[in-house]
Amino acid sequence: MNNIEEQLAEEKQRLENESPPKELNTRLRSVLATAPSRKSKRIAPVWKAAAVLILIAAIFGSNYNAFAYYGKQLFGFDELMEDTLKQLNDKGMGQSIEEKVTLKDGTDFTINGIIADANQLVMYYTLFNPQGLDQSHEPIRLESISGFWTKSHPASGTSVMNEQQTEMKGMMTFDSVSPFAKKLTLHYMQMPYSAEQMSAGAITFAYNPNQALQTQLRQSINKTFKVDHGSLTFQSITATPTQTVVRGTMRVDNYYRVHNALDGIKLRADGIEIPLKGSGSQSSFGSRIRFEILYDALPQQLQSLELVMDHFVGYQSLNQKLSLENAGADPFKLGEENLWVKDVSVTTDHVEVTIATADDVMLDGVSLETQGENTPLQTTVRQDLVKQADGTLLKQRTLLFNAKNKPEYLLIKGMHFMKAYNETIAIPIK
Repeated sequence: MNNIEEQLAEEKQRLENESPPKELNTRLRSVLATAPSRKSKRIAPVWKAAAVLILIAAIFGSNYNAFAYYGKQLFGFDELMEDTLKQLNDKGMGQSIEEKVTLKDGTDFTINGIIADANQLVMYYTLFNPQGLDQSHEPIRLESISGFWTKSHPASGTSVMNEQQTEMKGMMTFDSVSPFAKKLTLHYMQMPYSAEQMSAGAITFAYNPNQALQTQLRQSINKTFKVDHGSLTFQSITATPTQTVVRGTMRVDNYYRVHNALDGIKLRADGIEIPLKGSGSQSSFGSRIRFEILYDALPQQLQSLELVMDHFVGYQSLNQKLSLENAGADPFKLGEENLWVKDVSVTTDHVEVTIATADDVMLDGVSLETQGENTPLQTTVRQDLVKQADGTLLKQRTLLFNAKNKPEYLLIKGMHFMKAYNETIAIPIK
């Protein structure tokens, strides 16, 4: 009970020191004036603490946006901010931090400010050294953020150097932090020229969870799509002012056969596609994979929302036999995809067959046939993206086979590729 009483006392003192928005008093008076009178009831002492906490939660919950405007505008970072973050910063939705530490090489590292919500924490920082900064690497690597119920890892970042090469402005996004944290600690590694000289450091700063931005939409989806080699379950969507995150799980045997397979899943608000910002996945228990798809923020006024599985990794059985005598400028047809045989050469050790396909095509069960004998694919080398005259990109690579005679046919069992599914889920807006 002592800990609870201390927390309540601390919260009471903080609330007394907090300056409410000017319009809050007028709004409360208006509500009280129109509310019907009720008979008072006694509250047993054991429930008083709970009642106070409920009242605090009600006030902060209904006035979240108003309290968020106690933040500060961050200056000098426009070049690093995309449109959504820039608009939030222009409205003063950031939290000013201005905590500084000097690194071993004399560089000043300053956390200038943050913008936080339920999806992420965006940190803005400055590195300054009057003697100059090394362009080949940053003198610091941001590792994680810890705090009460918080262990947040970095997701992405960018930075820009001034012309004098003395100052670097940076931005790094982290996982969201706990709404109960009052202090956060950034953990970092100092990165000198020698790996043996690396050392860990930390900087702690005050964090006001009441300045975090309000969640616009948090909705369960719980819909499953069947695909060629498994299924995906879309579990939830969380939309905040900085971004929108769709989370789910999948069991798809050939998911890793195609790069960026999640990029073919679209989010549409009122019929307009929301820009994709990225995606990630992580293996879980057994063959299950957890995934996240990141989109830009949703419009403020929203009538309809839908998730569209436009394209996703698929598989097509082929069992095709391509004559290498006919190799040349014209492509072979693999279902709806094309394959070009660019070159066939025989060395003393192996046979090399250079092919080109669309970037998302990966062949399965490849072998050579020579005089009725099959030689399976040994390995693939020299894979490059080659730009064509019309601007399209083809993935060109060389197939190596442990054979010494000129091949007659290239045999292909099947292919993994980005397949059109065109499935749609309507997401209720509550």
